[in-house]
Amino acid sequence: IGGINHLINVTICISVLSIGLSCVYGGSRTLAALAETGYAPSFFAYVDKSGRPLWSVVFILAFGPLAYINCAPGATKDDVFAWLLALSGLSTLFTWGSIMLCHIRFRKAWKVQGHSVEELPFRAMFGVWGSWIGLILVVIVLIAQAYIAIWPIGGMSDDPKEVATVFFQTYLALPVVIACYAVGYLWKRTTPQRAHEIDLDTGRKCWYTVEQMREYRAELAAQPWYKKTYRILFSG
Repeated sequence: IGGINHLINVTICISVLSIGLSCVYGGSRTLAALAETGYAPSFFAYVDKSGRPLWSVVFILAFGPLAYINCAPGATKDDVFAWLLALSGLSTLFTWGSIMLCHIRFRKAWKVQGHSVEELPFRAMFGVWGSWIGLILVVIVLIAQAYIAIWPIGGMSDDPKEVATVFFQTYLALPVVIACYAVGYLWKRTTPQRAHEIDLDTGRKCWYTVEQMREYRAELAAQPWYKKTYRILFSG
């Protein structure tokens, strides 16, 4: 089929651009949140008139030129790419695992502090059980990845240096996460809070009671089908 190669190239370029933009968005907001809670320099918390964490975005974008390492001569680019991939390879699993754990802890704290699920303006489609299943799957994948890192497919080398290299290129993200947590603990001396201690009100935007939320959902249920469709597709 004529032109299919160009179509594939365009699709790949759009996908890579989309991933890059989402990483810049998520990374900059995370850095701004760390600054607001005292875990990063305070200037990263600056937000301009358009609502963008400006210095956080600039800092994240500054790492973009690392992509040009791929243009380096010889085996340098392969080694650098391998270690960058090792550093970020499991990051998605740790990210989503922490998100699901936070959801489980949030719902536990919400219940312990006397709130009803009906007060929540947004609820996960599969509830807490969905987060539990997702978290268990993430743990299983991490265990499987650890097994491969310790006992590589095809056998283990007799060279201890190569064994260490293979392990860390497969599982480097775990020690990095542990190191970040250890530094945060030694710096702030904070431990995970119990369910009744978790702050559920700071930054909260919806203060509807159960009765008010029932009225709100009744109004949504009475809307015509095209408005419901639009809300499901674009506004949740």
